[in-house]
Amino acid sequence: MSLFKRKKKNTETAVQETGARASAQPAAEQEMQEDMDEVLNSVLEAPEQAKKKAPDPQATETFTCSECGSQHLIRDMRKVLYVCPECGKHHKISARRRMRNLVDPGTFRKLRVPVPVLNPLDYPEYEEKIRALQEKTGMDEGVLAGVGELEGRKAVIVIMGSEFLMGSMGIAVGEKVTRAFEIAEKTKLPVIIFTASGGARMQEGILSLMQMAKTSAAVKRFSANGGLYIAVLTHPTTGGVSASFATLADITLAEPGALIGFAGPRVIEQTIGQKLPEGFQRAEYLETHGFVDEIVKRQDLRQELAKLLRLHDQKRRPTL
Repeated sequence: MSLFKRKKKNTETAVQETGARASAQPAAEQEMQEDMDEVLNSVLEAPEQAKKKAPDPQATETFTCSECGSQHLIRDMRKVLYVCPECGKHHKISARRRMRNLVDPGTFRKLRVPVPVLNPLDYPEYEEKIRALQEKTGMDEGVLAGVGELEGRKAVIVIMGSEFLMGSMGIAVGEKVTRAFEIAEKTKLPVIIFTASGGARMQEGILSLMQMAKTSAAVKRFSANGGLYIAVLTHPTTGGVSASFATLADITLAEPGALIGFAGPRVIEQTIGQKLPEGFQRAEYLETHGFVDEIVKRQDLRQELAKLLRLHDQKRRPTL
């Protein structure tokens, strides 16, 4: 057989084998790809329009700082993003409010990743609690994910909401975080994640712990393909979230005073029978020991993140 005929036959065989493998592709993978295409298409839709809300009667009520005891009007605290004007204490803030104050007005597009309410352990009243929180918070799960712009630069942004079961990570949260990285990889966008979580969700047992490996693998794939991942650790970032995607970022920022760690300080002290150093597991301690790159005040985060996106913009002019 001539060399040309041998090469032609080998090529035909390779094509046939490739076709056989493609036809043998599991239907589940094809469905997942179709679902991914649908999600990507939804990202490109028009931005969500902010709904006008009726005046809040609670806006004139007072807010008491848990750190210094000073009292302020709630409407005034909203203006300063719930950072105490007296002592600088960074109080918890909802995911929706944080997103509104972070992205450029009118640019946020929510990632539509439908995840059904699952109760794999038949945990009593779990499904009812999820639906009640959906109605109360306006979120379908413990993370708010979407594409938004910071000073004109697009990014995939994921914000965990401590108001939704303490931002705990279950199947739905793990799926949304993973999808966010996959979509960012396809659209060549950076990822910014604000963490605020008590850890894995106990109502879903070992399936919630499996989300640690799932999200970590998504970060690894995204990083291997040159993606930029910025994490902002807020109070608290603990448990399975801190032990997975929260601490795998290229750049790690933190809010002042945020509790960051796996187990809480009291649990560690009881376990080892020793007193922990002053400020242990707080953002300032972790910055001193190289675990956090920079501590940024809440009112400065938008500007700082926009600066980082500019510095890592792939379209920037090459250095001579």
